[in-house]
Parts: sequence; structure tokens; C-alpha cells
Amino acid sequence: MDTTDVTDLYLEFGDDRLPPGQRETDAFPVLSKSGTPDWNPETWEFTVTGAVDEELTFSWDEFRELPTVTQRQDFHCVTGWSKFDCAFTGVPFPELAERAGVHDDAVHVMFSALDDYTTDLPLEDCMREEVLFTWAFDGDPLPEDHGGPLRVVTPHRYAYKGAKWVDGVEFLTEPQRGYWERRGYSQTADPWQEERYS
Repeated sequence: MDTTDVTDLYLEFGDDRLPPGQRETDAFPVLSKSGTPDWNPETWEFTVTGAVDEELTFSWDEFRELPTVTQRQDFHCVTGWSKFDCAFTGVPFPELAERAGVHDDAVHVMFSALDDYTTDLPLEDCMREEVLFTWAFDGDPLPEDHGGPLRVVTPHRYAYKGAKWVDGVEFLTEPQRGYWERRGYSQTADPWQEERYS
């Protein structure tokens, strides 16, 4: 599969590929609010709910059959490190939105995960081809401690906006706050503006 390089995305947001206050690392640290949850590929489900024409449910096999891309992205953690040139494979957010038929009054998105984590973003920040539901990293299955089987990646936002172990997305007509957002983290999370906290 061809890889699309989207590492120039920063030009839309700032002057430098490395956002202010970040340091580049070759490592890929593991951070989460709790331990790695168990999952069973036979019973795992992904749901699309809320302000949509058709609510959707996918099994693991069905999700893997959706149209897939591989992108080279940069990854920015709110704790101050950035990892460049990550190759992520998965389903672009707009693909699911189109299949569900998002209502005109939808303005916000809430992601849910197997460990009960939630995170939110404005709909316009999600409707980008670079926002991926990804199951592969650098050509291998996404490690479970990095969010496998499935996580969201948001290269234009701090990585806490990309839920690990994601199992659902809800389209909302009013903003709501996710796990870290309720604890004082930024709802917009633009790395080039250092929007770390509310």
C-alpha cells in the first residue's frame, strides 16, 4: 500500500514542524490513564451513534474491510515530546462520517474507548483525512499498549485527543467534555498555539 506523507500539515498551523515547547524523540513513550484493557476480536464492536442518519456497528473483521490508507504523520504529546514520521494505517474519519450521514446540526464529536476513556473535538477538527482510526504502526499491528487494536490519531492536535482502544464515536449537537478535558486540559489542543490547558 502506498504511503501518503502528511508531515507538512504543520504549515497550516505554524512556522515550524516541531511545535513550541516540544522536543523531538525517536522513542514512542507509552502513556494512558490506566492499564491496558483486554479485548476479544470475536466480541469487539465499534459503534457510530448520535446525530446521524444511520447508527452503525462494526465487528473487528467488518471494520478492517473499510477503505484504508497509510499516512506518514507526526505525533505530538501534550507532555512535551514529538515523534516524527510515524506510518499509521487505518480508516479516515470522513469515511465513517459519510457512511453514517452526519446531521447538519452536529457540531461536536465524542470518542469512547474500552478503558472508559473519552475525548472530544469539534466536528470540523475531525473531518480531515489525516484523522485516522488506525490499527497498524510502521507496518505492524498497533501494539496493545499503544492503543491496539484501534486508536485515533490526530496529527494536528495533541495526542490525548486520539483515544487509545477506541470503540465508538458519537456525533453531538452540543459540545461535551471528555476525560482530560473535564480535568482542565484544553478542548482545542492546538500544539502550535500550546493549547495544553483550559
